[in-house]
Amino acid sequence: MAEIAQQAAILVGVLAACFLGPALAIGFLVVRKRRARARRRSPIGIAMLRSPGHTLREQLDETTNDVSANVFMLMMIPLLLLATFLAQSHLRGLQGMMHLALIYVVLALAFVAFTVRKLLMAGKRLDNLKAGYDAELAVGQELDQLMRLGAVVFHDIPADNFNIDHVVISSEGVFAVETKGFTKPKQGRGRADATVVFDGKVLRFPTWTTKAPLEQAERQAAWLAKWLTGAVGSPVQVLPVVALPGWFVELTGRGGVSVFSGKHLTGLLKSRGAQRLSVQDVQRVVHQVEQRCRTVAPRYAEQERAS
Repeated sequence: MAEIAQQAAILVGVLAACFLGPALAIGFLVVRKRRARARRRSPIGIAMLRSPGHTLREQLDETTNDVSANVFMLMMIPLLLLATFLAQSHLRGLQGMMHLALIYVVLALAFVAFTVRKLLMAGKRLDNLKAGYDAELAVGQELDQLMRLGAVVFHDIPADNFNIDHVVISSEGVFAVETKGFTKPKQGRGRADATVVFDGKVLRFPTWTTKAPLEQAERQAAWLAKWLTGAVGSPVQVLPVVALPGWFVELTGRGGVSVFSGKHLTGLLKSRGAQRLSVQDVQRVVHQVEQRCRTVAPRYAEQERAS
């Protein structure tokens, strides 16, 4: 009995020597944050409007946390297996553990391979999210300039299981803007590598062709028009728009969707096909969209509720 207790004590001691420090550090940070929140509360007492790329920012935060957790596990789990193996080898003798060495190695390699694969996938997702987030910020900043012309601009409008990147409301009409942060190829052709041709039906990029963003913009504009019509009690048309920040847009035809580069969004209000609104209609539409967008709790208040 005493020998079993001695063996258990050695094993616990080895594991504690490896992991007690990190565990105490993490515990200290958690307790410190909770105590700080317990002494203070957020000065903001209302829900705030959603900012450009709000949904993408949340996804970025979530993915970054996942990456951090996986990196931590990648460092700790192999070390845990090694510490357990060495402790058992000390107790049973190295010869007595040789038949289990291969199992430990296989477990460690399998975990490392699985975690590295997850990290590679998360890294690719982070790159895509960052490109999309930067694009939404850029487009949001350009659209905000329209407020000088009397327009009202909302960002990241939540809909039915999707979000509309930007909505612009003015007497010239209502515009649903879908932003795409497509990266550009490096083929040494200068402007040609950054030019997309829109013929009214498809988007022709230097190395590929697609109409998916156009179809997405049309679906979202149709949903917004239907929802606003029901919310304000009168027909509201919404013009679908695709914004491609960083690209030169060459128009060779016209379609149901307007396509803009980021810098040309200042001409959005002059788009053909938009339904003009009266001052009263603009106010009613703005009110409905604002209520739908004012859903963001202050960050400090979110932390208080989470604790």
